[in-house]
Amino acid sequence: MSPVSDSSNRVIPGPQEPEEKTYHPSDGLFTDAHVPDFDAYLALYKKSTEEPEEFWADVAQEFYWKKPPSGQMLQFNFDVNKGNIYIKFMEGAKTNICYNVLDRNVHERNLGEKVAYYWEGNSPNHHQTITYNQLLRNVCRCANALKLLGVKKGDRVAIYLPMIPELVYTMLACARIGAVHSIVFAGFSSESLCERIMDAQCNILVTADGVYRGDKLINLKKTASEALERCKERYVPVCCSPLSEEPLTNSDIMTKLLSRVCVCVGVLQTPWDESCDIWWADLMDGVSDECEPEWMDSEDPLFILYTSGSTGKPKGVVHTVTGYMLYTSLTFKYVFDYHHDDVYWCTADIGWITGHSYITYGPLANGATSVLFEGVPVYPHVGRLWEIIEKYGVSKFYTAPTAIRLLMKYGREPLYDLSSLRVLGTVGEPINPEAWLWYYDVVGQQRCPVIDTFWQTETGGHVLTPLPAATPLKPGSATCPFFGVQPAVLNEHGEELEGEAEGYLVFRKPWPGIMRGVYGNQERFESTYFRKFPGFYVTGDGCRRDKDGYYWITGRIDDMLNVSGHLLSTAEVEAALTEHPSVAEAAVVSRPHAVKGECLYCFVTLKDHKEFNRTLMEELKRKGQREKIGPIATPDFIQNAPGLPKTRSVTSPRTLPTHYFILLLLLFFF
Repeated sequence: MSPVSDSSNRVIPGPQEPEEKTYHPSDGLFTDAHVPDFDAYLALYKKSTEEPEEFWADVAQEFYWKKPPSGQMLQFNFDVNKGNIYIKFMEGAKTNICYNVLDRNVHERNLGEKVAYYWEGNSPNHHQTITYNQLLRNVCRCANALKLLGVKKGDRVAIYLPMIPELVYTMLACARIGAVHSIVFAGFSSESLCERIMDAQCNILVTADGVYRGDKLINLKKTASEALERCKERYVPVCCSPLSEEPLTNSDIMTKLLSRVCVCVGVLQTPWDESCDIWWADLMDGVSDECEPEWMDSEDPLFILYTSGSTGKPKGVVHTVTGYMLYTSLTFKYVFDYHHDDVYWCTADIGWITGHSYITYGPLANGATSVLFEGVPVYPHVGRLWEIIEKYGVSKFYTAPTAIRLLMKYGREPLYDLSSLRVLGTVGEPINPEAWLWYYDVVGQQRCPVIDTFWQTETGGHVLTPLPAATPLKPGSATCPFFGVQPAVLNEHGEELEGEAEGYLVFRKPWPGIMRGVYGNQERFESTYFRKFPGFYVTGDGCRRDKDGYYWITGRIDDMLNVSGHLLSTAEVEAALTEHPSVAEAAVVSRPHAVKGECLYCFVTLKDHKEFNRTLMEELKRKGQREKIGPIATPDFIQNAPGLPKTRSVTSPRTLPTHYFILLLLLFFF
């Protein structure tokens, strides 16, 4: 295949025979594929980069517009030396994403009786089928209920729910009335929830009384109540929303707490405050199931989602309506090669960006049937995922390398029929070749391509990814850029590297779904993503580009860890450790882990006369991490370190990634 040049005159090579073994798509994928071969990919990619206005205008025609797009499609500045960083896509057009993913499917595409979600609860005995008609009615009821509580366009709504249908109802209800949803993963602590509520200045919290994870009962309402108490203690009397000029009062921030009655309500001693708590069932009783959507400008905010920052404080990533809608819809359609009769399953939690983009918005924009899963992979037995695939005839399956490595331990032959599978996907972290091959050989039975997707909360959707019928695969490689995405590899001095190279992964131009900012903090937005290399968006990841133009993600280049596909800040974990009265200093590094990919290895220096023992270790794991951040931040190892080395530029024990090896050597000799 001949190389094709893009608008910047960089050469995009075709996949010649590489040194690594290449896995080619099976013949059965070509017949009805949206992108049937690599030449078709190259042609579309060329159009998306050389004629972006026409490319995205064609995509936009699939959607409903209250005010059609006109004028310039994409405006941006990526260079901090030329002024403020900004991205605007189809500015001035008006639409509503909820209308496009629900009403359009029901009224224009006649999909009302099609299944939108097969909900599978934590227990196999709990399941539910939700059609597009039912989904639309429930979303409208929830939207009307929120309006009864005074929620309006631009207000922020915090959502702290497990993977139940009400989570989807609530986020889409927010989108329908123009409220900005801020979903917080239901595994986070009360401190993390409080921090996110306060930063986004939410005035409504939607939660549940409890949830089972496997055989463990979690009192979610207790955590939510503790978070609200923390919010009251920290409340600043006058604060203005970056999305509104109206000052917020204490009563605005603590207006109401919605709570859903769930099956475990009789078991829990749920804390209750009659002044602000309302049962979901009581609020929804008698509410109309019709709700006119709020017509939004393309650049109006859709949601805020928090991601860990290298400085410790989570960043509120802001995504807007139109660019995110078009990008998640297109990536879902092409990356999973979605067709009308597919049953799709993403095992992520909606509390993370994967769930936003590829459980809710992307699949629904395509009228897809999806599985919504509340449980965990090995409960009540290790074949639970395979059992669900067989039960619903899942054809497109998307999960994390952590889950794959976990299930590898239980044998090579799943005891279920997986013949319905056609495409396998991975997300959250680079997949190691051993796990890739097991996934391909055992789960996919050597006929399903493994789509290794690279993207971030900030990117909104896939940016480096194979396409099922078009891209020859190399285990461990994210392969090629998606349409409209223009990657580059830079060295430490900001010089662009050509051909085979290894360095910083950056992007030279925006795509519609990229973040628009950090909520309320333009300076942090610019310093985090654009100041290091002016003119480029900096991902924070290193990469290698091979001789065939394929990209391989080599890991984080900042003080971040990827634990089970979730980014954690070393600074945030260290801060939690040093809050313990016995700890003087702490340093956190990454350690390879057979299942999680990376785990936390923590070094602590104790204050004088304090003893390092098992009791202290358990306190640090429990109070310092599980209660401060959440269970995902629980250290696997805590080691006593009488002294910690310092870098020249700082007086604290914060160490740069290049000093980790030195740190370990020094501690070895204590």
